[in-house]
Amino acid sequence: MEYAAPQMRRDPLTGDWIPMATARMNRPITAGAGATAKGNPLAARKPGDPYQDGEVPDTDYDVVVFENRFPSMVQVPGVDINKISYVDGNPLWEERPAAGRCEVICFDPDENGLPADLSVKRLRTVVEAWAFRTAELSTIDGIEQVFPFENHGEEIGVSLAHPHGQIYAYPFIAPKLETELQHTQAYFEKTGGNLLKDLMNAELEAKERVVMRNHSWVAYVPAAARWPLEVHVAPVRDVLTLDQLNDQERWDLAQMYSTLLKRGNRFFDKGDGKGMDLPYISAWHQAPVRDARRENYRLNLQFFSFRRAANKIKYLAGSESGMAAWVSDTTPELIANRFHELGPIDISED
Repeated sequence: MEYAAPQMRRDPLTGDWIPMATARMNRPITAGAGATAKGNPLAARKPGDPYQDGEVPDTDYDVVVFENRFPSMVQVPGVDINKISYVDGNPLWEERPAAGRCEVICFDPDENGLPADLSVKRLRTVVEAWAFRTAELSTIDGIEQVFPFENHGEEIGVSLAHPHGQIYAYPFIAPKLETELQHTQAYFEKTGGNLLKDLMNAELEAKERVVMRNHSWVAYVPAAARWPLEVHVAPVRDVLTLDQLNDQERWDLAQMYSTLLKRGNRFFDKGDGKGMDLPYISAWHQAPVRDARRENYRLNLQFFSFRRAANKIKYLAGSESGMAAWVSDTTPELIANRFHELGPIDISED
């Protein structure tokens, strides 16, 4: 059967590439009221399990990575990844194959597990997988950006209830990173400095919004935070991509990420002191693969949740969705103060 390769079209008004992958309409859903599949294709295979054609053939694992069966982007053998065509033959609407790659990374074989409950040792393996796949995917022809990320929680829209993340290898630079590259490059040309490094140092100097620190990493609420809960995590050393991290930095990252997830779950109080399973997005911003501006960028993690109270969600309505003009429902200082209540800033392990 011939594979319907995903295509992408460029928006003439913004220059953004929009992948269009109709096969994703049929992907299985195991979370929420709209569940369409029994069992979980991301869990380790169990005898008698109702979902036996899942991606993981073994009965147990630590961390596994595989190509998504319902990808937004994929390189199809025999398809010219550079072929440009035009919708309706009109040069206004440029179209190309969405020749990227989409991978799934499973953190734990237990489909009922939570990322916040994983051990630091297991998260160290997750960090290793992020780094390894960043290096490997960066060598693929046509890939411009490697983006490891994690969606967690039914409210976020997660379709498979299982501790897992994804890695997108884009055949373009995504709009958010493109905007950041424009600003980091302009800052370098104006000052000779690295904007992301100077932002981290400025937060350390200000102190008020720093929420965690260990030997290799700093976590802070950015001074212009958009989300009701938002934390950025930056390496102390100048690093462009995850695969450049040394062994100590990878262990320290696993420790900090574990602490961040646990404190995130305690951030909102439902009145019983137990916190909640926080819905969140964890997004790795790293230097693009080939763009020359990569040298003036810097690795950083942007972690956020759109939950604004234990029983309230921030909806992106007219201003945010219609005009990308953000309105915050809190202040970065209030977010940081809440994190300060949850534990010490210095989490270094001797």
